[in-house]
Amino acid sequence: TYTVVGYYMSRHYARFRKTYPEIEVEVLELPRDALESGLMCGDIDMAVMLVSNLEHTKELAQEVLMRSNRRLWLSADHHLLARREISLADVAAEDYVMLTVDEARTTAARYWDAAGLSLRAVLTTSSVEAVRSLVAAGMGVTVLSDMVYRPWSLEGQRIEVRGLVEPIPTMDVGLAWSRDRSIEPAAAAFRAFMSVTMGGGG
Repeated sequence: TYTVVGYYMSRHYARFRKTYPEIEVEVLELPRDALESGLMCGDIDMAVMLVSNLEHTKELAQEVLMRSNRRLWLSADHHLLARREISLADVAAEDYVMLTVDEARTTAARYWDAAGLSLRAVLTTSSVEAVRSLVAAGMGVTVLSDMVYRPWSLEGQRIEVRGLVEPIPTMDVGLAWSRDRSIEPAAAAFRAFMSVTMGGGG
């Protein structure tokens, strides 16, 4: 998926290609639903995706490679930085910049709805860089994964992060494959490589 390609997979893909030059790899960037469909019909051997969003859990097996915490992003001079603790209710009172890519809006709705709170979105965008720039400029706050966090916007303005009082679900990156099909040797090599690379046992 888009986020996984941009912020996670590129370096591992390059290392895998160098480690296994005899394995031909075709990489596709697709939305989650298209990846799941491809896995179930056999067009795709294995997906690297946000398995925390996986829908067809009965048909698809998964292995979590990394759990990325979600935290509050704020501008360097934001008044909430002076607080010892920040709650979702505090965030709900602020202007909010909403990211939509890779179902981020749907995922966010789960914990906001569970808290009985609604957001005051000033901009909804699929661009992580737009979110970064607006937050750094003090136009709003957001709650996003540490995997996509960078301390500076494109304009060179600082972005601070803080944890929230309430538990926020992690964004889990992992592998997914069909339960109904045996894993081909090349895909099995990729799975073992990724598992060992991320600290698993292969």
